[in-house]
Amino acid sequence: MSNEIKSIHEFDINLICDYFSGLERQGPGSPGITIKALSFIDNLTEDSLIADLGCGTGGQTMVLAQNAPGQITGIDLFPKFIDLFNANAVKLNLQDRVKGIVGSMDNLRFGNEELDLIWSEGSIYNIGFERGLTEWRRFLKKGGFVAVSEASWFTPQRPAEIEDFWLDAYPGIDTVPNKIAQLQKAGYVPVAAFVLPEKCWTENFYVPQVKVQEAFLKKNPGNSNAAGFISNQRHETELYYKYKEFYGYAFYIGKKA
Repeated sequence: MSNEIKSIHEFDINLICDYFSGLERQGPGSPGITIKALSFIDNLTEDSLIADLGCGTGGQTMVLAQNAPGQITGIDLFPKFIDLFNANAVKLNLQDRVKGIVGSMDNLRFGNEELDLIWSEGSIYNIGFERGLTEWRRFLKKGGFVAVSEASWFTPQRPAEIEDFWLDAYPGIDTVPNKIAQLQKAGYVPVAAFVLPEKCWTENFYVPQVKVQEAFLKKNPGNSNAAGFISNQRHETELYYKYKEFYGYAFYIGKKA
């Protein structure tokens, strides 16, 4: 990694939140991928209780609500995300079924075996894949589902540049087979795992950031931290195009045993 590029961990979390609040999606994905993951989950009814953990502004949550029955609670640490989440629910007339609340995925307020489905697109890294799956399991009913997308290696070995970048950003990154084994070890029957297509990163995540980055820099003139963060994001984008055959996101769906 270039000495000029700071680690993502060096930036203020509120600065990061402000930047990502300008994006429809806070991570790679697409409506089609959300619907595909949902297709592996059965037995949902109007009485089902669903939690979307690390929901951001709710891009994927609204798709979930439009394609599945039940009550959905979105949880995110950032009040700004939750305000936008609830505004989006109202805009789509989903406010009777979809509600966002401020909270942390490592301190959930649900009762044991209360939920039918736990969803988390691109967010479980905040607590760690193994820890999240293990701790969240008690909130699921027997036969309930967990569905998460997670950064994953596609090959056993990688070039040092991309390996070093990701081990700094998220040491929990691992290969797809190892992630499936972790899912099973945490007490779930693996139902499905599939890799997200490249356009989930390019068209749906990196391309929309170009305009947002320009606006962000104008909003924060002379702010070296803001400029450094944008350099970090652009560096991440460059690395993806350079090394995309070695890593990406995969969706993992499991059923509580």
